[in-house]
Amino acid sequence: MNARIWWTIIALLLAVIAVLLLALILIPAPAQAPVIATSTPIGTRPLRELVVVTVPVSGATVGKTFTVAGEAPGNWYFEASFPIEVRDAGNNKVGQGIAQAQSDWMTTAQVPFKADITVADYSGPATLILMRDNPSGLPQNDDSVSIPITVK
Repeated sequence: MNARIWWTIIALLLAVIAVLLLALILIPAPAQAPVIATSTPIGTRPLRELVVVTVPVSGATVGKTFTVAGEAPGNWYFEASFPIEVRDAGNNKVGQGIAQAQSDWMTTAQVPFKADITVADYSGPATLILMRDNPSGLPQNDDSVSIPITVK
């Protein structure tokens, strides 16, 4: 009977081990959210480095009205939008628009955007500036991406 108890204990232990191994295999590990910061601590990237503008490309020539498109991290937006400005060579604002998220912006993942920009009476070299929407007004939350363009 003593051997019978030991075999029962061994069988129970093997069953517990089998259940634990099965649980490790079948239950997925929790997903890690990407680490994004507005400063540059080790292992993070500034948000501006994650903003991708596909149209217009850097150095492009655009008309008085043009479209800006690309993708930005969800925490670049506020209420699904962020401001865009066009500044001339003297840093005067000559155009503006509002980029609108094209999908759910309540994420830290990349979110596509689109904006229609109108430039006032100006032609020549300019800078397209995409600004992180900062409803707090705190300077540490300011961020922007600048792209050189030419307005014809």
